[in-house]
Amino acid sequence: MNLFRLAGDMTHLASVLVLLLKIHTIKSCAGISLKTQELYVIVFASRYLDIFTDFISLYNTLMKLIFLGSSFSIVWYIRSHSVVRRSYDKSQDTFRHYFLLLPCLLLALLIHEKFTFKEVMWTFSLYLEAVAILPQLVLLQRTRNIDNLTGQYVFLLGAYRGLYILNWIYRYFTEPHYVHWIPWISGIVQTLLYADFFYYYFDSWKNNKRLQLPA
Repeated sequence: MNLFRLAGDMTHLASVLVLLLKIHTIKSCAGISLKTQELYVIVFASRYLDIFTDFISLYNTLMKLIFLGSSFSIVWYIRSHSVVRRSYDKSQDTFRHYFLLLPCLLLALLIHEKFTFKEVMWTFSLYLEAVAILPQLVLLQRTRNIDNLTGQYVFLLGAYRGLYILNWIYRYFTEPHYVHWIPWISGIVQTLLYADFFYYYFDSWKNNKRLQLPA
């Protein structure tokens, strides 16, 4: 494992910890899209079907369990915890996220590396992850004023994908025959979706002001 992938994994883990900190400590999910969190549950559940059949390493298994457990936990808290649930702004989080599922599944059935159930579901998870952040970005644009923890969460999610692109570039030049177009293109699309958010995030940081997206 190279430094870029490790940094990407740790950044992804940090994003989850920031969100859990917000939910558990402040008892609030204000500014957090339940729709995006539900999509991440589907992403991880479809990607890690091999968790009990194919052992790669202890690190790999632990990370899979962490992301599966945390994603289900976050959705449960937003939907079922009496205090956290009251802070969820359902009227603003109206992106029709289920409309993303069928196109991603059809694309996975058409474009994949190998036509097996686990491979198609893994490919589906890549396509879905590329667009899973859309409900969250739309919600932030509607609410405009973004609290610090929510901004940090979204920034870390975007940074994780950016670091993974650096990991792919590194492996392309250091490993023979390392070519995987599906995760590459999906990752680039996902990173581009963060471009507008990154611009305003760094602008707010540079000018020491509250993060605010344009309407």
